[in-house]
Amino acid sequence: MKVVGLTGGIGSGKSTVAKMFLELGVPVYNSDERAKKLMDTSAEIKNQIIAFLGKESYHEEKLNRAYIAKKVFNDTTLLAQLNAIVHPVVREDFLKWTGEQEYCYVIQETALLFENNSQHLYDSIILVTAPKEERISRVVRRDNGTREQVIARMNNQMDDEEKLNLSDFVIENIDIERTRSIVLQVHAAIITDC
Repeated sequence: MKVVGLTGGIGSGKSTVAKMFLELGVPVYNSDERAKKLMDTSAEIKNQIIAFLGKESYHEEKLNRAYIAKKVFNDTTLLAQLNAIVHPVVREDFLKWTGEQEYCYVIQETALLFENNSQHLYDSIILVTAPKEERISRVVRRDNGTREQVIARMNNQMDDEEKLNLSDFVIENIDIERTRSIVLQVHAAIITDC
């Protein structure tokens, strides 16, 4: 079974592209969703986060996302330490999930694939891109945040230009029908190698 990484900067439309692959029958593992669930349910993660950021990190047994975001998103060192707690558990969960799939390839949707230097874990990598201003406006609309908050999050991610040469496929996500057409082409190319 081939393992394909699906990545892209915040607001690029990774989830939109992932849904298109799901519609084609491809199993897709959403790392962000699984990480959020695991941060609420894994005693291992909970204990480490509380030891690292304090008991305010959890409220009524759930991760205090606002508190965590305030602490780590403008501090790259703290963010890296938080990722070092969460990512190994997510990786273990992904491997277990992969073992349960029966399709010829699976996709792991993950925002920080290159930032975590994990490109070697994939047979192929799909990069989803969109113009910076388009990405900012999508995230401001989606999260009801400010432009400055979105830019701060973007600054924690590698530029698309750096990711291009490290990716096997690039899907520019501006026009939804064009995006769907490229997804079909990428799917056909991956299936050919299965």
